Amino acid sequence: MVVVGILLAYLAGWVLEWRWLAVLGCVPPSLMLLLMCFMPETPRFLLTQHRRQEAMAALRFLWGSEQGWEDPPIGAEQQLSGVNAVMFYAETIFEEAKFKDSSLASVVVGVIQVLFTAVAALIMDRAGRRLLLVLSGVVMVFSTSAFGAYFKLTQGGPGNSSHVAISAPVSAQPVDASVGLAWLAVGSMCLFIAGFAVGWGPIPWLLMSEIFPLHVKGVATGICVLTNWLMAFLVTKEFSSLMEVLRPYGAFWLASAFCIFSVLFTLFCVPETKGKTLEQITAHFEGR
Repeated sequence: MVVVGILLAYLAGWVLEWRWLAVLGCVPPSLMLLLMCFMPETPRFLLTQHRRQEAMAALRFLWGSEQGWEDPPIGAEQQLSGVNAVMFYAETIFEEAKFKDSSLASVVVGVIQVLFTAVAALIMDRAGRRLLLVLSGVVMVFSTSAFGAYFKLTQGGPGNSSHVAISAPVSAQPVDASVGLAWLAVGSMCLFIAGFAVGWGPIPWLLMSEIFPLHVKGVATGICVLTNWLMAFLVTKEFSSLMEVLRPYGAFWLASAFCIFSVLFTLFCVPETKGKTLEQITAHFEGR
C-alpha cells in the first residue's frame, strides 16, 4: 500500500501543477486523522497494561472474534534507504537515453516498485526473510557497481570536472555511444529499484516489528525510525558533496560496498523469523 501510494503521487505529479499536487496531498493524511479516531489501541499494548477486557474488545473490532489473541498482527512499512541517491538522477538518466517523455521516469520507477514489492509480499513467508535480503543485497551490489561504471565511462576522464552534471556526457564520445551508456544507467537503475523493492525495501521494517521484545518495542522502534530518517536526511543533504569529493563513480561504488556489507550482515547477524511467533523470536535472542 505504501508503494502504491507513492506511484499514485508520481502519477498525480505527472499531470498536475505542483500547487494542486500539494493540495491533493492534504487529503490522505486528513482521512487518516479522521479514521484513526475510531481505531482502538492494539491488543498487545492493552494486555501489557493488564486491560484484558479492552484487549478482547479491540480484537473483536479488528478481527471480528477473540480467537488467536496471543499473536495479534503487527504492521510493516517500507524502508527508505540509499535508494534516494538513484532516484535523484532518474529523470536525467531517462533524458540521456532519449526516452520520449522523461517526466515518465518517476512513474516507471513507481511501477517497478509496486510490482516487485508485490512479489516480495507474495513470497516472503515462503522464501524467508534472510534469503530475500541476501538476494536483494546482491542485486543492489551489481546495479550500483554498474551505475559507477556508467559514471566512470562518461565522466571519469582526468579533464572532466568533478561537478555532478550527468546531463553533459563526455564530448569526445560519439552520440550513439553516449546513448548506449545512458541505457546502461537506465537498466542499472531499474535493476536497483527492483532489487531494493524485493528485500531491503519492505523487510527491515517487518523485522523491526518482529525481533524486539514487547517491553522495549515502543522505545526500540522509535530509535530505529529516528536513526533511519536521520540517515535518509544525511544522504539527501550530503550525497552531492560526496559525489564531488569521490567523483560520481566513486560515490556509487561506495554505495556498492555498503550493499556488500548488508549481505554479510544478513548472513552472519540476522535470524530467520519466518513462521515464528514474537515469543519464539524473543526466546531466540535470549538464548532459550
